[in-house]
Amino acid sequence: MLESVVASSATPMQMWVVLALVAGSLILYGLERISLELTSMALIATLLLFFEFFPLLDADGDNLLGAGTIMSGFANPALLTVLSLLVVGQGMVLTGGVSYIAGLITEHGGKKPSVAIFIGLFVVMVMSAFLNNTPVVVIFIPIIQALAERIERSPSSLMIPLSYAAILGGMTTLIGSSTNLLVSSSLIELGMPGLEFFEFTTIGSVLALTGFVYVLLIAPRFLPALASMRSKLANPDSSGKQFIAQITVGPAANMIGTKPVAGFFKNLPNITIQMIVRREHAELPPFEDDMEIQAGDVLVVAATRKALTEALQKDPGLLHSDAAAVTDGDEVPQKSTQLLAEVMLPPGSRLIGFNLEQIGFRYQYKCLVLGIQRRSRMIRTQMTEIRLEAGDVLLVQGRSEDVEALRTIRDVVLLEWSTRTLPRPFHARRAAAIFLGVIALAATGVVPIVVSSFIGAGLMIASGALNLRQASRAIDRKIVLLVAAALALGNALQLTGGAEFVADQLLAVTDGAPAPVILSLFFLIVAGFTNVLSNNACAVLFTPIGIGMAQQLGVEPHVFAIAVVMAANCSFASPVGYQTNLLVMGPGHYRFIDFLKAGTPLIIVLWIAFSLFAPWYYDIPF
Repeated sequence: MLESVVASSATPMQMWVVLALVAGSLILYGLERISLELTSMALIATLLLFFEFFPLLDADGDNLLGAGTIMSGFANPALLTVLSLLVVGQGMVLTGGVSYIAGLITEHGGKKPSVAIFIGLFVVMVMSAFLNNTPVVVIFIPIIQALAERIERSPSSLMIPLSYAAILGGMTTLIGSSTNLLVSSSLIELGMPGLEFFEFTTIGSVLALTGFVYVLLIAPRFLPALASMRSKLANPDSSGKQFIAQITVGPAANMIGTKPVAGFFKNLPNITIQMIVRREHAELPPFEDDMEIQAGDVLVVAATRKALTEALQKDPGLLHSDAAAVTDGDEVPQKSTQLLAEVMLPPGSRLIGFNLEQIGFRYQYKCLVLGIQRRSRMIRTQMTEIRLEAGDVLLVQGRSEDVEALRTIRDVVLLEWSTRTLPRPFHARRAAAIFLGVIALAATGVVPIVVSSFIGAGLMIASGALNLRQASRAIDRKIVLLVAAALALGNALQLTGGAEFVADQLLAVTDGAPAPVILSLFFLIVAGFTNVLSNNACAVLFTPIGIGMAQQLGVEPHVFAIAVVMAANCSFASPVGYQTNLLVMGPGHYRFIDFLKAGTPLIIVLWIAFSLFAPWYYDIPF
C-alpha cells in the first residue's frame, strides 16, 4: 500500500523501540512531572545512544539515524522561523506598535467583551486564509494580550483559541498552509492534476466556521486562568493602587484645546483629575464645560500606573519637556531604553520630610517621579509640594542604568517586581515597516519566510527597536528543545517504518466498509497522526495512501486528497502539532495537557462535520 522509505536493514526491534519512545514521550509531556525541556533532552539523548549502538544502515553502510539526522531539528528552518518571528514580534511590543490595533478592535467591539474577542479572532481566521498563519499569529499575540487586559480577561483563555483560529483559516485556500501545497505537489508527482486555489474552499469554510464556533464559545472553558493569576503576582500594571501624579501639559500635547464633557476629559480615560493649576490659580472639580486645557497647565491626577503609562504613550507631548528632562548634557533621554519602576521610602530615609523640589530628585537620581502613592489618605495638592513620609511609594521613570543605580541608594528601596520596560513609540514606525516587510516578502514568495523573518529579526536589533538582551528574552528555550525532539522522533518513526506500520494497521480496519465510512475513518487517522508527526510529514505520508484507496473504491482521487488537507491541518491536540501552537505556549503559560483538553474535542467536532458534509457534497453513495 505504501512504498517503503527506508532501507531494508530496519529491524522490528528498532521500530518497536521508537514506538515505545513515542508513547513514553506523550505520557511524560502530558503529565509534566518532569519539565518539558528535560523530557525533550532525555528523548534526544536516548535516540542518539540507541542508534549509535543499533544503527539503521542504508545500502552504502551509512547510519540513516546518526547524530546529524537526530540533531538536525536544531537547525530546522521551521524552528528558526518561529524564533526569528518571536524576536520581530517582541520589537513590535516594545515599540507599542500593536496598541493601536488593539484599540481599534476594542473600540469597534464596544463595551461587550464577546464582540471584541469575536472581531479579533475572526480577523485572524480570515487573514490566515491568504497569509502564512505563523506571522499572523505573531501579529496578534500581543494584540490579544492587550485585548484581554483591556476587558479584564485572562490571556490564557484566548491564546490557544488564537492559534486554533489561524489553523482553521489555513484550511480554506491552497496557500493557507504549507500542508495544502504539499498535498497538491504530491498529486502532481503521482501524475494527477494539482489542487486549484479555491477547490476546497467550500468544505474548508464549513469546517472552519464550525470549528470557530467551538473556539469562541467552548474552548476557553477547558483552559485555566493561569496567566491572570500569575499576572496579579508578577505584573505590576495589574495592581489597582492609585498614585498622585502631576502632569505639566507640554506645547505639543494633543490635549491642548480640549474641554471637559460633564466635568471629565475624554483624553484621560481612567484618570481622575483632582486639580488644575494655571499660573497661581487652582481649579477644582467639577470643571466648567467652557474650561479649555492650555500649554503649561499642571494637572494633579489620581490614577493607576497602567492608566498613567497609557496616557503618556498615547500623547507623548503631554509631559512638558522641562518635566521630562532627567539627564544632564545633550542626550535625549527618550531615545534610550526607559524603565518604569516603584521605589519605597524606608523609615530611616533622609528624604522623609522634604518635597520633590527640595530634594531635586530628578537631577540627583536622574529619574522622573511620575506619581506618589500613600495608603493613609488621598492628597489634593501639587505632587511637587507633598512632603514625603516613610512608606510612601514613588512611581519613577528613567533609563535602565539609572533605575538600576537606585539599588545602591540607601534612602530608597527599589521594588524588584515593579520594574518594567516602557514602550518606545519613537521606533514604532520603523518596527512596523520591518514587520510589514517580513510579511510582504513571505506572502508574495519573493523569499522564503525563514529568510524574511531572520532578516527582520536582525533589522529589529539594528534599528534600535530592541537590544540584544531584549531579543534573547523573546526566545523560549522550551520551544527550541520541544521542536528539536519532535522532529527527531518524527524522522525516527518514518525511517524505521513505524509510521507506515501503524498507518497500515489502522487502515486495515476499513477493509470492506462503505466509501463514506472509509473516508471518515481515513480523516480521523490522519488527524490523529498530525498531532504526533508534523502536518507536513502527514501530508507526504498519507496522500499516496488516500489516492490508492480512492482508486480502489472508484471515488474521485481529489476527494481523499482534500481529506488529507483538512485532517492534516487538525493540529490542535499537541503543542508540537503546529508552529502557531508553539508560539502561544509561552504567552499563555500552557502545559502540554492544556492542548490535549482543548484540542481533542475540536478534532472530534471537525471529524463529525467532515463525515456528514463531505459525502453529501461530493455525492459519495453508501
